[in-house]
Amino acid sequence: MNRGENPVGVAAVAWRRAAGARERARRAEEAAENQELIAARSGREIHLAMADSHRRVAARHLSSARLQEAYARRLTEWSRRQDPRPLFMAGVAEACRARSAALTLVGQDRSQLAVAASDDMSRAAQELEFILEEGPVRDATDRRGPVRAVGPSAIEERWPGYGPELVGLGLTCVLAVPLEAMSLCLGALTLYEPRQSMGYALCAEVAEALTHTVLLGPDPDPELYGDTDHRDVVHQAAGAHSVRTGVSVQDALSLIKARAFAEGLSTDVIARRVLAGSGELI
Repeated sequence: MNRGENPVGVAAVAWRRAAGARERARRAEEAAENQELIAARSGREIHLAMADSHRRVAARHLSSARLQEAYARRLTEWSRRQDPRPLFMAGVAEACRARSAALTLVGQDRSQLAVAASDDMSRAAQELEFILEEGPVRDATDRRGPVRAVGPSAIEERWPGYGPELVGLGLTCVLAVPLEAMSLCLGALTLYEPRQSMGYALCAEVAEALTHTVLLGPDPDPELYGDTDHRDVVHQAAGAHSVRTGVSVQDALSLIKARAFAEGLSTDVIARRVLAGSGELI
């Protein structure tokens, strides 16, 4: 949602998306029941497999509906107060029973293209992974499977550079699940401080809903109501530094990351310095 946009109108969009998702879930459930009836009459197991497939689709749409409804409720309540605007990913964190959550989209080289976070904590964790180029998102997208690390020692051992920084943020449990569609891996959903009792299945179900019904699907919103950060300023600064100095854009980006890490600042702050002509990277 952009600044100045009517929160009641945006909430109405979320309610509409939720209703559409629930209707698609209902149709998928009907299709599953029909396949089960056919299986009972014919004795062919392929129809049971098709029923399972339809039920999985229904579960995705129901998860999506719940996320949209939670966001619509938060937005409606927020319009009556002066609190910071609620973020869509805050509802994702709550749905997954985690303290914080982040959705990260990656390119073919597994570098971060965009990120949407539930709060400052998850945003800082993703910023560190962007700078250090190691962490749960990279591992989950590389292996195309879930990644979990529990406890400071396990986190620091798994990611020698990133781990101590993550623990320094006060985070001691992380779970990342890839966002997969067909043969593609779009990125990962990362949970910080999920409840120990939470199973992987819940996170995977929400990740599937985000992938197939929020990012893609019949009524997609990859911007997550304007909360997705594409790091435009950082990439613009890398290009500007490349033009000024003759280094490659990739090297300029690496210099921005190195300067941010050395000064304990975000890459966005360093990038704005570069664009203003008041920041030296070397």
